[in-house]
Amino acid sequence: MSAQGFFVSPSARWVRRLGAGLFSLTISLACLAAPETPPDPDLPIRQAREAFGKKDRVRLAALREATQNSQHPLASWVDYWDISLRLKEARAEEVDAILARWPGTYVEDRLRNDWLLVLGRRRDWETFQREHPRFRMNDDREVACYAYVALLQGNTRPAQTTLEAAQAAWLGQRDTDEGCQLLGQTLYGTNALAEPVVWQKIRHAVEDNRLRLARQTANLLGEATGKAVAEALDQPVRWLTARQRAAMPPAQMLIALAVARQALIDTTEAANLLQGEWGNVLSVELHSWAWGLVARQGAQALRPQALEWVQTAWRALSPTQPGIGWNDETLAWHTRAALRLGQGGERWRLVLQAVDAMSPAERPSPTWQYWRARALQGLAPAGGAGEAQRAQARSILSALATSPLHFYGMLAAEDLGNPLALPARATAPSVAEREMAQRHPGLQRALQLIAAGLRAEGVREWNFHLIGMKDRELLAAAQLACEREVWDRCINTSERTRTEIDLAQRYPMPLRNEVMNRTREIGLDPAYVYGLIRQESRFVMDARSHVGASGLMQVMPATAKWTAKRIGMTEFRPDMIAERDTNLKLGTAYLKLVLDDQDGLQALAAAAYNAGPGRPRKWRNGPLIETAIWAENVPFAETRDYVKKVLANATIYAALVTGQPASLKARLGHSVGPRDPKTPNPSSPTDLP
Repeated sequence: MSAQGFFVSPSARWVRRLGAGLFSLTISLACLAAPETPPDPDLPIRQAREAFGKKDRVRLAALREATQNSQHPLASWVDYWDISLRLKEARAEEVDAILARWPGTYVEDRLRNDWLLVLGRRRDWETFQREHPRFRMNDDREVACYAYVALLQGNTRPAQTTLEAAQAAWLGQRDTDEGCQLLGQTLYGTNALAEPVVWQKIRHAVEDNRLRLARQTANLLGEATGKAVAEALDQPVRWLTARQRAAMPPAQMLIALAVARQALIDTTEAANLLQGEWGNVLSVELHSWAWGLVARQGAQALRPQALEWVQTAWRALSPTQPGIGWNDETLAWHTRAALRLGQGGERWRLVLQAVDAMSPAERPSPTWQYWRARALQGLAPAGGAGEAQRAQARSILSALATSPLHFYGMLAAEDLGNPLALPARATAPSVAEREMAQRHPGLQRALQLIAAGLRAEGVREWNFHLIGMKDRELLAAAQLACEREVWDRCINTSERTRTEIDLAQRYPMPLRNEVMNRTREIGLDPAYVYGLIRQESRFVMDARSHVGASGLMQVMPATAKWTAKRIGMTEFRPDMIAERDTNLKLGTAYLKLVLDDQDGLQALAAAAYNAGPGRPRKWRNGPLIETAIWAENVPFAETRDYVKKVLANATIYAALVTGQPASLKARLGHSVGPRDPKTPNPSSPTDLP
């Protein structure tokens, strides 16, 4: 640029100064006219969380320093996010300093969890053993596996109890991870893990369709075995076709694994393989195990042949091996198939066999104890000869009925002829107890995180500080959450109490007027709506699921759009789904349409709301069965649990709303079966989303 380009005339400078002055005056007047927006104290925390998500180390380090200098109440989280991005290369001294800076906090324990994983991968057993006893949550299975590896290092004569506990930790592994694989290598390399136990874990992994875990476990037995297992699992029919040879161990095991894998792909084809040549070459144990997998897949798919396959699996068993080859989930599906398809004594004998074969950890669950009691009743001889067995069944039901807020506890009580008896309300927290909760720094941090929009972090912080609390402390903490309308923490915290129960905390009724008016308007049971909302969102207004469902009633965007059109909403925008009243209006309207589509059966409608209306239409096809049996046979674990909890919730809400005893059995209805094609339901469309 020439020198002339920099020259500004005096008049031009005067005009510019005048413009600048007028601009400043305008800004000053605007500031006087508009109230100042108060600064957002949690903005740096949200910025830090965003920087952490983007792995922006420079920005995060600056925010860490700023929040610590300002002594922000949530500075510990920024410190944690900052070190997390560089933990793999961090020095022990640096981590120790951060742990010491935040004693007794969730961040300290969470960082120690992460640090223990790093130490395990570094094989720094000395530092690991120093830190592990300070890990308060102690809920990470990989850390537990590393802890046993550290314990076994240099220990030439570990106690038998230590080896058994280490093996149990390794067997409990559900997903592939480095720590538990290292523990397996350590145990197997020192002959502390027998080869049959390794094969047992491989089989159970295949049962649960955890094929990566099966392959990883097989590698313990050597490269050749690992490769053979991988080939049998990758293309089972092709592998079997190429292996026309004598079935000697471990070839028999590989054949059984290939057939079991095929059952996950095509159950009928797997059954044909077992009925053909491959069933003839397997040992008794492997033959029955493979049939058990075919039966499980058939039961889960609600196949009519499932009961026949279950019977075949159990007939093939050796008398000395009562079902111990299958894992608990396979035995659960054998039980469900017997309940759904069995008749008379045949049904109850299979139920009793399968439940009694479950592990000591699974067998006492309310689900299986309830059906075991029913089986004992069903098999008891008439008259005095069966009285002892009926007394045993009544004893089991009476024990279950002591938990009246549980689905099977309610059914047990009604089987005994007792109405739903709600527990007496606990004494409200005292002023001193409430003040203690209000002053609790961890609970305050959790509430501040939730208020700042960092719900996941807030929930983890809150739950950590509940560890070790007694009932009175839990009630006070729950009351604090209730008063702040953090309903999920209110409910979940109150549910932790053991002897003192406050149903107003566990089953709150926010928006009571809105829910009552809306349900009255469209003809829905308010207790059913409350039961569903409690399970869907825990009354969190801005809840959002991993699949995109939003709001109080967790409505999907496409469903919201369809329902809005269906009920004649003239103005609807996608963002309106997050509005409380709109969400409630659309959610209840859709629920009513679903309920009509399912002939008013609340169990089926709950399943449809969770899994889509098309699935329960198919799931009801088959024999006419008791509704509780139908609910227990819902193929999806999430939906099965959802249906039972929604119906149990609704029963309790009905008692709370009316002040009268309520019946779960009446809500379930007597039975479920195929819909009569001659009974159309013109009020409900068949194209429900």
